[in-house]
Amino acid sequence: MWRFLTFLAINFGALGIGSLLMGSIPNNTWYNDLNKAPWTPPGWVFGAAWFTIMLCFSIFLYIVSGKYSAAVLRPLYLLFAIQFVLNVMWNPIFFRWHMVMPGLVVILSLTIIVALIIRWGFTNHSQATWLVLPYLIWLCIATSLNAYVLLKN
Repeated sequence: MWRFLTFLAINFGALGIGSLLMGSIPNNTWYNDLNKAPWTPPGWVFGAAWFTIMLCFSIFLYIVSGKYSAAVLRPLYLLFAIQFVLNVMWNPIFFRWHMVMPGLVVILSLTIIVALIIRWGFTNHSQATWLVLPYLIWLCIATSLNAYVLLKN
């Protein structure tokens, strides 16, 4: 159980750190005045999606951490650490500093890292890997939203 709680704390900690670094910037004029994609969901969807994604991701990490040796898990933990940093970095880059192109590079990198995590899971025959799929889907949506802002503003 401690492993699960640790993964929950790390994953939700990433969201918390990203929010702190972002501040209340999404409520400012810059974000509100952006030409956003027609498929941009309402604000509450972002919170619900990230809660679900991080819960599922934590369950996945808990399951595989108890199933595989440290040597097998090493590449996954490296990808997990990179994912953490990229996840935290995107918020201030995009929302606080309004750096839309670097934000797109970061979110594309994050999407690739999560795809590699999924590949690691399926390579190691873990059915728990399906729990990471919502993360990848959400990142594809978020990447398209970031790209739209870049192209249309």
